[in-house]
Amino acid sequence: MRALPLLIAAALAGCAAVGPDYQRPATALPAQWKADGDWRPAAPADALPKREWWKLFHDANLDRLEADALAHSPTLQQALAKLDQAEAQSRIHGAAALPSASLGVAASRSRLSADRPLSSYGASNASTVQSDLKPMLSVSYEVDWLGRVRRDIESARASAEQAAADRANVELLLTAQLAAAYLQLRQQDEEIRLLDSMLEAQQRVLELTRVRHQAGLASAADEEQQAASVAASRAQRELLLNQRRGNEDLLATLSGTPAPAFRLDAGALPTALPPVPGGAPSDLLQRRPDIASAERAMAAANAQIGVAKAAYFPQLMLTPAYLGSESTGLTHLFSTPALIWGIGLQATQTLFDNGKTAATVDYAQAGYRAALAGYRQTVLQAAQEAQDALSTLHGLDEARRLQAEAVRNQDQAYAISQLRHREGLDSALTLAAARQSQLAAHRTLAQLHGGQLLANVSLLKALGGGWQADIRR
Repeated sequence: MRALPLLIAAALAGCAAVGPDYQRPATALPAQWKADGDWRPAAPADALPKREWWKLFHDANLDRLEADALAHSPTLQQALAKLDQAEAQSRIHGAAALPSASLGVAASRSRLSADRPLSSYGASNASTVQSDLKPMLSVSYEVDWLGRVRRDIESARASAEQAAADRANVELLLTAQLAAAYLQLRQQDEEIRLLDSMLEAQQRVLELTRVRHQAGLASAADEEQQAASVAASRAQRELLLNQRRGNEDLLATLSGTPAPAFRLDAGALPTALPPVPGGAPSDLLQRRPDIASAERAMAAANAQIGVAKAAYFPQLMLTPAYLGSESTGLTHLFSTPALIWGIGLQATQTLFDNGKTAATVDYAQAGYRAALAGYRQTVLQAAQEAQDALSTLHGLDEARRLQAEAVRNQDQAYAISQLRHREGLDSALTLAAARQSQLAAHRTLAQLHGGQLLANVSLLKALGGGWQADIRR
């Protein structure tokens, strides 16, 4: 009996936890982004977004829609509920690190038979009625001498942190999808506005061509060709209107509003492009929540290896451990003679389980390898998405520069045509045709500008939206 306290103390002291200690894997990423020529992304550090990255577009309507989405989106609310579940599960597992105590009271009153078997042959039995009162405090505790409980808590905490990263990723995807839909809608507004002006010019050209045809100065083919251009522009306008309605409905759903009750008036694209963040590809590990989630999944899977390996060794339980009293009546229930207590240490070791423990260890190790592969794939996918967005931005930047030059030339040509028309040197048909070409050039420029804004959204999403080093809470 004297050795029992020493055994318990030694067990409580514990030792190193079974299973491998977690080490974050290294990822082989290049030191810089691939770019054409001398183009490199760069921006002042104070311009980098912190969390509300969409505010870089400086659009009040976009800011309002994003705020509504964060407040009312069922998708985000579902992710938040899953995070709460994961954190509660972590607390459940963490409770195993401390003893559990319960307080109970047993009360009974019974009558003993006079014909029961004799307990002593020197005296006969008699019928009797007696009470039994037993209040008792019980304590149970698993001695974590090999770290099974610690590994289990480690896995649960990593899973909770993974849920936090998943929530952040849902928020990122939601806000990026909303920003993309909003910018597409604004680009469609720009194109519809330009198409309306273009239709006026085309209709003017058609009327003048029809007059020239009637006068024998133009062929029927010229008139039909211009009529086809007018019809094609009208078809494009209807297509843009239909696409705009689709984006408007999507914005309603993303912001938590029923589509029939949502309206967004026509507007313009943001004029300024957000700054392109600089940094090495390795910075993705600090920025993208899906990478953080994959890394935390590895940590949880690694800890489960230790939990599985602990089954090879005895399980130690401090039980029964209780303190209470027992008496036949309330008068003496809390007296010293009525005091009862007990303490013990129970060890259980599985001798044969037909390979179940070994299979459980193999399962846990395979789970870690799968998590590791998933992590590496996530990192590679993140690098690809960011590189694609950067390359797209570079290509659109060059295309927009060239188209801006074309717009300047068309504007100048239209200005000259206006001057010549006032001087009687150009016909109204020539002036209308110049206006038509000018508006077509402006529409292409608006498409390229919208493409640049959408590519910026893709880049911000690819780099995690916010630049905080740790999205876990």
